Amino acid sequence: MLQLVSNNPEFHISDKRFYRLAQGVGWSVVILFGALTLSLIFSSQESIVKFGIGFLWDTSWDPIEEYYGVLTFAYGTLITSILALAMSAPPCIALALFTTEICHQKFRGLLAFLIEMLAAIPSIIYGTWALFILAPLVREVIFPICNQWLPAWSIVQGPSFGLGILTSSLILAIMVSPIIATICIEVFKAVPVNQRYAALALGATRWEMFKIALLKPGAKGILGGMILGLGRALGETMAVAMVIGNSPEISASLFGPGATMASVIANEYAEAVDDLHLSSLNYVALILFLITFLVNVLAKKIVNRASGMAKQ
Repeated sequence: MLQLVSNNPEFHISDKRFYRLAQGVGWSVVILFGALTLSLIFSSQESIVKFGIGFLWDTSWDPIEEYYGVLTFAYGTLITSILALAMSAPPCIALALFTTEICHQKFRGLLAFLIEMLAAIPSIIYGTWALFILAPLVREVIFPICNQWLPAWSIVQGPSFGLGILTSSLILAIMVSPIIATICIEVFKAVPVNQRYAALALGATRWEMFKIALLKPGAKGILGGMILGLGRALGETMAVAMVIGNSPEISASLFGPGATMASVIANEYAEAVDDLHLSSLNYVALILFLITFLVNVLAKKIVNRASGMAKQ
């Protein structure tokens, strides 16, 4: 392509400059991604050499003894993200169905705008709201109800101060909902209108039409949106750090405190003084970076495949 541009006399100087500028911007993204990956690898090299692969399943995190492991934070990251996904996915699918199929045409634009606005709100605002509104609600309302109706379940036992895994999962569910809902809306829009009319013409009810003409062909796109939401939840930092309790331990109770990979980096990076501590935090960052990258790549492939199948 470069050879065609340089030899074709019809191309003006401005066209050549624009092409080279666009190519440079494209390559800069690749270079930036590679530089970020390499910097994380080199900065965590001391921890990689000392702890190796055992860092992944070690629960210790002791800056005094200089012994570190990421399993506690990986557990907190996964449990809060999965809970958030489980709580947010069904309402988001219902919201997408309402926006595309039920809501009056005059209000669809407003509703879509409000959904996008939820995604634009800074995480510190979500964290502040969760700290002063959601945490007292969990402590004074949800915890007593769970203790009364599920007294034998270990996942709801123990003292609750409002700051813990459940609170952080709830705020994460709210934060990832705009992403999942927006993708579901686009997936449903990509389904041909004739499929809806065909289902209704064959005698299907409105709900049966949703299942046959929208949910079934859009299942992969919905799954891709959920995985993208999972990727957002895995990397969320500030709001989670404010309400999870920041305790480096694995708690069986949803009301117990915990910590995530992102929160431990945010809380301890500025206070880390020795090289091994800093290297271990960078090792945690590298693991989180790789997990988030793989999750987003998988989601992108699923969404692209679903969009292609819907257009066919």
